[in-house]
Amino acid sequence: MSRFSEEEISAVYRAIRERRDMRHFLPDPIDPAILTRLLEAAHLAPSVGLMQPWRFLRINNLVLRHKIHALVEAERAATAEALGEREDEFLRLKVEGILQCGELFVAALMDGRERHIFGRRTLPEMDLASVACAIQNLWLAARAEGLGMGWVSLFEPVALAQLLEMPAGARPVAILCLGHVEAFYPAPMLALEGWTQGGSIHEQVFHDTWGNTETPE
Repeated sequence: MSRFSEEEISAVYRAIRERRDMRHFLPDPIDPAILTRLLEAAHLAPSVGLMQPWRFLRINNLVLRHKIHALVEAERAATAEALGEREDEFLRLKVEGILQCGELFVAALMDGRERHIFGRRTLPEMDLASVACAIQNLWLAARAEGLGMGWVSLFEPVALAQLLEMPAGARPVAILCLGHVEAFYPAPMLALEGWTQGGSIHEQVFHDTWGNTETPE
């Protein structure tokens, strides 16, 4: 029988529903066996042409972690300035847990991607979509294990690539904070902080033509 049991199905939907973009972490270390399972889950993600373009850099060096944090702080300030009248409101938000989380990873696109044409001839950005799938697998597996993860995108890609000595053509996509948390947010943090609210399915699912939200009879 290919269908999962009701308990297994419920667990899958629970992980999806309760996943949160976490910013608050405890410094406790992650069990190595669990960390291996999480990375294996990421590696099982779908990818265009089975190219598996993701690379995960585990940041062990504390000095390097602080340098990455400095890059994020610089972009945080630039983003705040670009937001204009919402600058002060943005600066009050906690946007990362780089110095607090138990594990820090940088998810990146590999170099040499131009040789992979299958599925990318007209949509070359599918390599990025594949990396996003790997990150989502990691995220959901972490939630199932009771661990929090936060995706940080506030950084200048060229500067981070140079800091991590990436080869030409490779590109950082996300800084991932991973670790134990005291509690998971009951709702997305940006919603709790009043920054924004998510849209409804009705607004985001169209029927037959763009913008048509009328459900067929």
